[in-house]
Amino acid sequence: MSLRERIEVAKEEREGDVILKDVKIVNVFDNSIEEGDIIIYENEIVGVGKYNKAKEIYNLKGYYASPGLIDSHIHIESTFLTPGEFAKAVIPQGTLCVIADPHEIANVSGIRGIKYILNASENLPMDIFFMLPSCVPSSPYENSGARLNIEHLYPFLSNGRVLGLGEMMNYPGVLNCDVDVLRKLEYFENKIIDGHAPFLLGNNLNAYITGGIKSDHECTNLPEAREKLKKGMWIMIREGSAAKDLDALFPLIDTNTYPQILLCTDDRHPKDLIKEGHINSILKKLVKKGLDPVLSIRLSTLNPSRYFNLSKIGAIAPNYYANIVVFSDLNNFEPLLVFHKGNLVAKEGIPMFSYERTKSEGGVKNTVNIKTLTYDKVRIKALKEYINVIGASSNSLITEKYVFKANIEDGYIISDTKRDILKIVVVERHKATGNVGIGFIKGFKLKSGAIASSIAHDHHNIVSIGTNDKDILLSISILESYGGGISVAKDGKILHLLSLPYGGLMTDRSAKEVNEEYNKLLFIAKKLGTELEDPFMTLSFMALPVIPHLKITDIGLVDTDTFKVISIFDTGG
Repeated sequence: MSLRERIEVAKEEREGDVILKDVKIVNVFDNSIEEGDIIIYENEIVGVGKYNKAKEIYNLKGYYASPGLIDSHIHIESTFLTPGEFAKAVIPQGTLCVIADPHEIANVSGIRGIKYILNASENLPMDIFFMLPSCVPSSPYENSGARLNIEHLYPFLSNGRVLGLGEMMNYPGVLNCDVDVLRKLEYFENKIIDGHAPFLLGNNLNAYITGGIKSDHECTNLPEAREKLKKGMWIMIREGSAAKDLDALFPLIDTNTYPQILLCTDDRHPKDLIKEGHINSILKKLVKKGLDPVLSIRLSTLNPSRYFNLSKIGAIAPNYYANIVVFSDLNNFEPLLVFHKGNLVAKEGIPMFSYERTKSEGGVKNTVNIKTLTYDKVRIKALKEYINVIGASSNSLITEKYVFKANIEDGYIISDTKRDILKIVVVERHKATGNVGIGFIKGFKLKSGAIASSIAHDHHNIVSIGTNDKDILLSISILESYGGGISVAKDGKILHLLSLPYGGLMTDRSAKEVNEEYNKLLFIAKKLGTELEDPFMTLSFMALPVIPHLKITDIGLVDTDTFKVISIFDTGG
């Protein structure tokens, strides 16, 4: 495609490829809507105005044309879908670009996992860019399947789809000037570095930002978000499946702050992709709250393109790629047509493309490797009368730290369904070390059985919660047989299983199929007594030791406020 040809098409001296005619164009530069035509040549927009000469003309009078939507921070693995199936799920929703951090698969398979997801996301009709995982493992208080240092990361910078360093979760490492952390920050100082620093304020926040960290998606309250924005950070408002921060942070958006605000999902399950949508569902919520639709679109188009220095996407204008979404109105954001680089890739919710599955799957299958489990490995002697208990709740990654009197039987602590104090077990599953972390948790309200998952951010060991040891052991062992997934057990039987053979995180089944299986799991779990909206999503974050306040890994209980491993009996009493 020559520059001369593009100029000639823009001047109507040469025929274009596609014209979107008589559309209401969302202009994210001045937050307006203008009526006109969009002419596309090869993969670019070459003109906005009045045009008539093209091989193909779409008469779209009365419809709106928006730039393709951008998710500023997502872990594709957390959708349970391989990149190709993820693309088929989100492109019809108007998402044409995501900035992905592959630290989930990297924690399982290291550089082989990163290579897999890079290869599997090539040649898809959307733009998938990557931030390299900064914290594998996420902390010293867990054992993952790999450990990545700067030497492992820098070879990936030659890939044009790699934009910088992913969320720096190890903020204590930044504040304490950990040598390995500083080496990563210094190496990426001329690149983009994403942040992850819940509740960090004051001089500690100053020190964190001094490391070159430019954004944060972990703000859960308005004062925190305001301080971070005032100090130059870009605020990613997250509305995912597990964490939903839009309600708390909506007042942050005003005429002064909007250029520094982005939208992201972080983690999004197939059930939410199908039921609600992707970024378009966040736009719908913003408009319902009273935000101007055009401004809402800007938060998910031009703003992220500027933050990530993606000069060819994020707007409808000459010299931008023809990534365009056609809506019937700007209230429900249901795409009618979706174009990626001028090609129609989805129509009325249906993907109009296929993809070739990658042949490079080495290192991301058969990743569950557990040392033989026995009842003794998941039992805990009652050394004291009172114990620390994790407090979980729906739609939040943050847990509480409780102290309760233990339920003791024959000298061992057991689950107490009457008080909703259940056993939680984390089993190392990468190298068969035999590590098992045992604790107790409140909030799941299971009355019988057990649930388990090989999705346990970010180390992705197997985590199980149950009312009895027999079902806990069964729910864990079945996952080893299937290479990972999610299971429910009761009375010594497996009631249902979703197999996730890619790293114990993903499947190449469709979003619809995964959603059907997942809904069965939810139905069964709720029959067992849980009242959580999504117990499996909540379960997957109970082992993440970089989110306050009390978590558990294969090493044991982690007090994330002090960043120390503590005994279940270390109650301070």
